[in-house]
Amino acid sequence: MKAQQIAEATGARVVGDGKVEVRAAKSVSSSTPDSIVFVEDPKWLDEALQSGAGVILTGDFAAHATTSKTLLITKQPKLAFARTVSLLQPNAHAAVGIHPMAVIAPTAILGANTSVGAFTVIEGDVSVGEGSTIGPNCFVGAGVKIGAGANIKSNVTIYSGTTIGKRATIHAGAALGSDGFGYVQDQSSGKYEKFPQVGRLIIGDDFEIGANSTVDRGALDETLIGHGVKIDNLVHIAHNVRIGDNVVIAAQTGISGSSVIADNVIIAGQVGIADHVTIEEGAILGAQCGVPSNKTIRGRGMLFWGTPARPIRDYLKELAVLSRLAKKK
Repeated sequence: MKAQQIAEATGARVVGDGKVEVRAAKSVSSSTPDSIVFVEDPKWLDEALQSGAGVILTGDFAAHATTSKTLLITKQPKLAFARTVSLLQPNAHAAVGIHPMAVIAPTAILGANTSVGAFTVIEGDVSVGEGSTIGPNCFVGAGVKIGAGANIKSNVTIYSGTTIGKRATIHAGAALGSDGFGYVQDQSSGKYEKFPQVGRLIIGDDFEIGANSTVDRGALDETLIGHGVKIDNLVHIAHNVRIGDNVVIAAQTGISGSSVIADNVIIAGQVGIADHVTIEEGAILGAQCGVPSNKTIRGRGMLFWGTPARPIRDYLKELAVLSRLAKKK
């Protein structure tokens, strides 16, 4: 693409030659004359200007820089760069048709330009939107609904009763709609018997989930995940959890049953959330936080840390007090 085309697609302003051709997006250290890089912080601008890159996506602070390179000026250089990468890359999951070793029920409906890999099984009454790709060795249970533009990698399992919105990306080994962990103890014998796990899992648009992560179906009702939710590898979300829009959850986090995560929450790695917890809109849980049952975390833009999770200022004060006590002892 020419620099001018990228500018038009990302809403950037061109400073310099808009006819420069860009063939790749690279880091500053590995850049070449036919590549584009981005700079968000003024302190890295000189390094980018001295690099081999032909085009630099950057902020207003660079508008008057003296350089022969083409600059694309935008308010959010990193975001524009991410969109540029999508423009430059060929469609990584372009439809290649139905593999002859795939097993697809006659009542399943596959949209136009859908690709299905070898040894994938799609059961009856499944609906898959157009332009979707389902990789090899996947299982899609009866009645599952998948929106258009899905990119489902290999070895993914989607249980019956699951609905997934448009443009989902599901990485290898993920399991969606599996049974929740619910048992009732027989007081006379001490044995545990399974509580029914017959609900559904409903997921919104623009969802992405990492490798080997799991989301359980509702026990009797629904597990609900909103639009734009991004889940890392090795995350577990239990039955009846409700997650709002644009929530980000990092690796090795566990969310117990019937918890509510509101819109725009950020959850770092290895966070443990017990059952019936509420995390209100915009809160940030730092790495290895622990939230006990039935607690509410509130504070838009506020960072919480420790176990039990509390505002990081309080947590740091407690650490300081403990440190002073240890020194006195």
